[in-house]
This record gives sequence, structure tokens and C-alpha cells, in this order.
Amino acid sequence: MSDTATNESFAARTVGEVVAEDWRAAAVFEQFGIDFCCGGRRSVADACRGAGVEVAEVERAIETLPAPEPGDHVSELPIDRLIDHILLTHHAYVRSSLPRIVGYLGKLVEVHGSRHPELLRIAAVFDELGNELLQHMRKEEHVLFPYIQELADEGRPVACPFGTVQNPIRMMEREHEFAGGLLHQLRTLTGGYTPPPDGCTTYRVSFEEMAEFDRDLHRHIHLENNVLFPKAVELEASYN
Repeated sequence: MSDTATNESFAARTVGEVVAEDWRAAAVFEQFGIDFCCGGRRSVADACRGAGVEVAEVERAIETLPAPEPGDHVSELPIDRLIDHILLTHHAYVRSSLPRIVGYLGKLVEVHGSRHPELLRIAAVFDELGNELLQHMRKEEHVLFPYIQELADEGRPVACPFGTVQNPIRMMEREHEFAGGLLHQLRTLTGGYTPPPDGCTTYRVSFEEMAEFDRDLHRHIHLENNVLFPKAVELEASYN
């Protein structure tokens, strides 16, 4: 196969497909300013055009990644184990980290808010993000995920209270987009989670925690939008 044909094949794939195949490609896309999370359904070609980079340059960067370690392919897990991974890894992380970060930001506002008024906005946006995620995860845990799990367990059509799994999935994806917008606001307000020169230890720790929260939420949303949800749609369609 020619280099041109290979490049055209890569360009036609979606960003989400590439990251689902090898999670480490996410870091490459981020390096080039390409959203692999909520923008995962865009083709690589469209995403590269939007970011002002060459497809070939991105492809070369991904091709230079070393061979993945065993166990790196979460996307290959069966549906039941994938749901467990999302719940035990990402949902649990959100619930454990939210009160800690909120506490840090409250302390920063109290101590440094007069010198850094942007902290009030940062704290408000993060609080909105946290409340949104907690409501969102409850919907997944009590409605969508149990239905997907039942589909996988039964191996046949099951009663669907919302017509088709695609309906709640569309709602979850819209909420993912909203959460992604709040993350973008946080990155902008914090200068990419960079504490100011006069920032204390709490300042540094809170910004590092928010940066880690951002990274985890990106992977969390990617696994749902680009891996679990397509598996669920395909499974439901296979019974019709």
C-alpha cells in the first residue's frame, strides 16, 4: 500500500476510533490541539484542518509511539467489564476528588481572592462542573448503564423504556459536551492550570489536582462516547 493510500485511510478515520485503538494517541492529539473527547466523532482530516496541522505530521507522531504494554486496551473489554471499569475508575475518582478540590478552591478564594479575583470565577465554574457531573453520573448508573448491562447479559432484545438506547445516549453526549465546555473555561481561567508566581503550596496543589481532574474526565468521556456507547448501539441493533 502506498504512503498516500495509508495517509488517506488514516485521515478518514475518526479521532475517537484512533484513540479507542490505542489510548496513548490521545496525548498526541492533545499535543496538536485536537479534542479527542467530545470531538471524537470528527474525522482526523476535519480535526487537523480545525487545528491547522497536517494529517501526515499527526500520523507520523502516532506511528512513533512504542508498542503498547499488555492491558493498555481498555476499549477491548467486554461491555460488563468496561462498565465496571468506568464506574470503579472514573465515577469513583470524580466522587473522591470533587470535595477535595472544592475545599482547596474555597481556601484560595478566602486567602487570595482579593489579589486574584479570577479565583471566584474558577471556583464557581468548578462547582458547576461538579454538580453537573454528579447528576449526570446518577443517570448513567441508575438508567443507562443498567439497560446496556441487561442487553449484554440477556443476549436478546429487552424491554426498553426509552424506545432505543440511542435516545439516552444522545442526552448523555449533550451533557458531555456541556462538561467539556466548562473544562475549557477552567483551562482558560487558569492559564492551563498554571499557578501565579505568588501562589502558595495550596495554590499549586489545587491547580495540579484540577489538571489531573481534566485529564481523567477526558479519558472518562472518551470511553463512554467512543467505546461504550457505540458498542451498546451495535448490540441493540444486532437484535433487530
